Amino acid sequence: MQKNVGQIDKIIRIVIGIAVIVVGVINQSWWGAVGIVPLLTATIGFCPLYTLLKISTGESCCCNEKPGKNSSCKL
Repeated sequence: MQKNVGQIDKIIRIVIGIAVIVVGVINQSWWGAVGIVPLLTATIGFCPLYTLLKISTGESCCCNEKPGKNSSCKL
């Protein structure tokens, strides 16, 4: 499982997760439990939906690239 959630994305997910939980608690709704999902994905650094959509906000990996003069790969 390769991490696909970057630092800024993690911060946004944490803020949204806490906000959803707080709104759920204030409104006494079980929907606040949905806030656990963004907190969990931020904590582990992996989002299954990003994998399906082939998105990554994490540092780009150039593992398929061969190191060389014109390569940005740092192996």
